Amino acid sequence: MGKTVEYSQVVMSNVMLPQHANPAGNVHGGEIMKLIDSAGGVVAHRHARCNVVTARVDELEFIHPVRVGNIVTCYGKLTFVGKSSMEVSVTVTVEDVLKEEPAKIALKAYLTFVALDGTGKPKQVPPLEIVNEEERRLFEEGRQRYLAYKQRRNKTSS
Repeated sequence: MGKTVEYSQVVMSNVMLPQHANPAGNVHGGEIMKLIDSAGGVVAHRHARCNVVTARVDELEFIHPVRVGNIVTCYGKLTFVGKSSMEVSVTVTVEDVLKEEPAKIALKAYLTFVALDGTGKPKQVPPLEIVNEEERRLFEEGRQRYLAYKQRRNKTSS
């Protein structure tokens, strides 16, 4: 039986501190990438209920800067599930709590995780149960990214 997108989705927030930033107060991109990977990993782990590893991170483009004192929130949810791999979409928002402004999208990323059994081999995961048209659209887009990646990987290994 499949599991829904809602079943494994996650919202994780963190306050950015001086140790996350350069001397000018700009948070290092690697700190944000670590938060994205953690949020995506929680989503994949919840769905698979076994150990998961990050297999791929799609291109990251920072849309809005993140500064010390900002609250960064990662919204993670499954978009596509294959046999043992899972694509997770993570949207990152940034909020300056000293201003009466809504949070802004800082970036969006797609990560692929692979479920592993006790011996470290890929393990089959439950299918993703699609419950609405938005999820169906996101699943199809994820499937296309998956197929394109597989095709590129096959070309480079031949």
